[in-house]
Amino acid sequence: MFGGFEEFDISTSAATIHGRRGGSGPPVLLLHGIPETHLMWHRVAARLAERYTVVATDLRGWGGSGKPSSTADHEPYSMRAIARDQIEVMRNLGYPRFGVVGHDRGARCAYRLALDEPDAVNRLAVMDVVPIGDAYGRAERRFSLAYWVWSFLAAPEPVPEQFIGAAPEVLVNFMLDTWAEVKDAFPAEVRAEYVRQFSDPDTVHAICEEFRAASTVDYQQDVADRGNRKIACPVLFLWSERGSVAKLYDDPLEIWRGWADDVRGGPVPVGHFIPEEAPEETTRQLLNFLK
Repeated sequence: MFGGFEEFDISTSAATIHGRRGGSGPPVLLLHGIPETHLMWHRVAARLAERYTVVATDLRGWGGSGKPSSTADHEPYSMRAIARDQIEVMRNLGYPRFGVVGHDRGARCAYRLALDEPDAVNRLAVMDVVPIGDAYGRAERRFSLAYWVWSFLAAPEPVPEQFIGAAPEVLVNFMLDTWAEVKDAFPAEVRAEYVRQFSDPDTVHAICEEFRAASTVDYQQDVADRGNRKIACPVLFLWSERGSVAKLYDDPLEIWRGWADDVRGGPVPVGHFIPEEAPEETTRQLLNFLK
């Protein structure tokens, strides 16, 4: 799936990050969402690697990356902490400035990285999310039903951990099958890898800690930054024409314009998993934006 890419495991100050690198040219970092790993980029990475040096990683706690111990305030799984890993990885690889592309959870890491490290990010692409602070600030009945996974995974330990441990394939397949519009978007080996990571108790606990951090630390940091700091680089925002973002927000692009002066983008006529459901359109949009 990643022909010509090399695998790596890089130690950061707080975790070990697993990923792959391939191609040549300006560096671009690809970050995944839930319930995925960096494998979600398998239909996009090779095309991007024709023009760019592509780095695709597993976020802290996910896939082959490390799962450091958490704390009572969940800070080790905040997006700020997770973003620190990614910038350390890119610096270790020799890329002090780079583009970042994130889907879902990876998009939240990506925009936090761009806010906290403006000199490091020259282009930011985010897919099918609005910022955490805006999401919680606008939450209502429809949000609570559409984003049930936020409440479920953020519930106190060990409730979600034990429920998931009893049937990890049920959770993963439900997310893939109900959030996607393109039913053959996930090859069997990729789907199996997503299920496998949710079969590991340490990974599940780390993922739950990430969602607990979202409702506390991440939300608080977004509230503190909104109106006081902006993303300095150009932003591309793509969202599912048929997913929750389109259903919940009349103009999701306008929400992102509150966070950056240069924002462009539009809807893609597939489900939530845009890079896996619409790899050609995703690649086209990214090549046009990153150039």
